[in-house]
Amino acid sequence: MKKLFHSLRSTLERWVDARRPAASRQSLNQRNLFIFPSGAGFAYLLLDAMLWLVGTNYENNLVLALAFLLLALFIVCILHTFANLAGLRLQLQSAGAAFSGDTAELRLLVSRPGRRPRDNIELHWPGSEPAQLSLVDTDEERLAIYVPTAGRGWFNPGRLIVESRYPLGILRCWARLDMDCRILVYPKPIAAGPLPVAEAIRDEGDLAARQGADEFAGYRSYQPGDSLRNVAWKQYARGMGLHSKDYSAYVDKRLWLDWDYLAGMNREARLARLCYWVLQASNAETEFGLRLPGQDLAPGRGPAQREQALRMLALFEVKEEPAAIRSAPRSGVALA
Repeated sequence: MKKLFHSLRSTLERWVDARRPAASRQSLNQRNLFIFPSGAGFAYLLLDAMLWLVGTNYENNLVLALAFLLLALFIVCILHTFANLAGLRLQLQSAGAAFSGDTAELRLLVSRPGRRPRDNIELHWPGSEPAQLSLVDTDEERLAIYVPTAGRGWFNPGRLIVESRYPLGILRCWARLDMDCRILVYPKPIAAGPLPVAEAIRDEGDLAARQGADEFAGYRSYQPGDSLRNVAWKQYARGMGLHSKDYSAYVDKRLWLDWDYLAGMNREARLARLCYWVLQASNAETEFGLRLPGQDLAPGRGPAQREQALRMLALFEVKEEPAAIRSAPRSGVALA
């Protein structure tokens, strides 16, 4: 039974896809709007049928009149419920990037033709909290819907669901629209300790004291706690006092966030920690570059450098134009 249900559902979705292709601008009309009685509507029809049976059985014209009045009200309600959505125009304005597991913000512009009021409209993507909309005193409204993401790379939240039960709640009119939306999802950052410092090739960068360096830089006065291995014993034996040897190395001013710094970790663990370093370097306004297998990002700073580095991490070994973009889970909230 479950397999039959999924088969029918996939067939219905393919039929809907064929009727209404993906587009960032959509208009609601008889081609993409569906209407059906709600749970309250079926109870309403059952009550009306019982009144008709009672009126017929007892030949009570007053009860029959009430039954026919309720049926006429139901038919008129079909027109009003459909008209509440028909003609609405929707435009996807932006789909903000997000980190894996966080919510992405999708912004929509909804407008109405003419002056007819539109009330009690609900919009949501699968898994998101619904947004309520009423176009009574205004011709258009901008709203944001927050969709949960999963994994990194390109993410498709699925079809936007627009529905209304106006005016009595006994009928549900809805549309499922493919807004041609995809969200860029970055790796979820994981703390990776302080930013690394890369040693440069000799005579490049600045010369700085580094523990474990091999370049002898001179002598300095001995300080309690200095390693005895670095004590200048020959100079001490000559009566020149107690000194320690100082070593240095050339340090590149530009910070390189290198894949090889995280050897021993799997791919996703490395990307998560590199993502953390990118955010730390960006917040500190440090000039940084990024090295991944097969691709390098030249050192730079600023929001553009941050976004380019995060994009590299999100799409590492992921196709730019996937054949089938993953959809949002059904549980649960600048176009790239």
